[in-house]
Amino acid sequence: MKSIPFSLESIQAIIKKYPTPFHIYDAAGIEQSAQTMYSAFSWADGFRNFFAVKALPNPRILELLKAQGMGVDCSSLAELVLAKRAGFAGEDIMFTSNDTAAEEFEMAAELGAIINLDDISHIEFLEETLGELPELLCFRFNPGPERTGNVIIGNPAEAKYGLTRDQIFRAYKTCLQKGVTRFGIHTMVASNELDPSYFVETARMMFELAHEIREELGIELEFINLGGGFGIPYLPDQDPLDIEHVASGIKTLFEDMLADFSVKPKLFFECGRYVTGPHGYLVSTVLHKKNTYREYVGLDASMANLMRPGMYSAYHHITVLGKESAHADHTYDVTGSLCENNDKFAIARVLPKIDIGDIVVIHDTGAHGHSMGFNYNGKLRSAELLLKKDGQVQLIRRAETLDDHFATLDLH
Repeated sequence: MKSIPFSLESIQAIIKKYPTPFHIYDAAGIEQSAQTMYSAFSWADGFRNFFAVKALPNPRILELLKAQGMGVDCSSLAELVLAKRAGFAGEDIMFTSNDTAAEEFEMAAELGAIINLDDISHIEFLEETLGELPELLCFRFNPGPERTGNVIIGNPAEAKYGLTRDQIFRAYKTCLQKGVTRFGIHTMVASNELDPSYFVETARMMFELAHEIREELGIELEFINLGGGFGIPYLPDQDPLDIEHVASGIKTLFEDMLADFSVKPKLFFECGRYVTGPHGYLVSTVLHKKNTYREYVGLDASMANLMRPGMYSAYHHITVLGKESAHADHTYDVTGSLCENNDKFAIARVLPKIDIGDIVVIHDTGAHGHSMGFNYNGKLRSAELLLKKDGQVQLIRRAETLDDHFATLDLH
């Protein structure tokens, strides 16, 4: 059974002030995940996780993670502005984007962010945009058929991201000739992966590549960013990622394979889901029940609040508050109200008997939950709440109103 950091009574009190649906995040859990990650990699001098802003783009969450020593990984103009407003600057920010507009590169440069280029052609585009290249550049490596990916990110050879092996070497050589003096490298080849050996083998691949770059071009990389992809156990019977195993395996490779580097490259990650994912919950109220060819439970939340089940057929655990100990003997499709048949949080899910008015909690929405929301059918974006360590609840994003929704339209 998955745990919840609040009770039926406490949620009922919250709902009196903040009606459902809403996402609520557990500050203590988020801080603990951050500390666990940093503890596991404490052996790596200069280690840093650049939290993937796309996972949970809220300034209060970013401030919380900044206090834990994290940087941020941004992928758009809005995320760069959000990072700035949350207090991040300079090389606290990595800008990892694709199909990038000039104004986005300009903002990244203005903030002094580490710019991580997705394509070899972006060297010329960046130079034209800024007038000159920055002193520090990073490139995203796509290993193609050397590695296999997974269902979320796809196989590297089919992914739109990154440079090929040949392009990586040409990119560094070109930038050396243009006066760039500092370099890093990055890769991202899996998402929501629970097999620790996958990350160890990714480190092996990147450490080998760092050697080849030094031998061929004389460049000693300042950092190696192994990307994100640390998974979380969405299913209640899944084991969590053994991060100590990951860290130990990478440490062995790091000390062996990079022993002859005069200055050891720093080790970076860009994990988002691992840090915040398990500590977010979508809270919703049962509006209707329907019995046709199946039994349906209709919520006041919809796919507009949580896209992952409809988009990826992803499993998110469901708890009916107050019925945690009740016998699960009913099979339901748990749905929202969008005019789309894939607007389902669960299909043929065995749950306790559900009644209209019950409060349902959908687990593990702290990453790629609210942030992937949308306004189809005119659905309004929900509020976000932060459950603080002292038990107080803070509104960190108010719910949208109809005025918000119509604000960009000419209604005259």
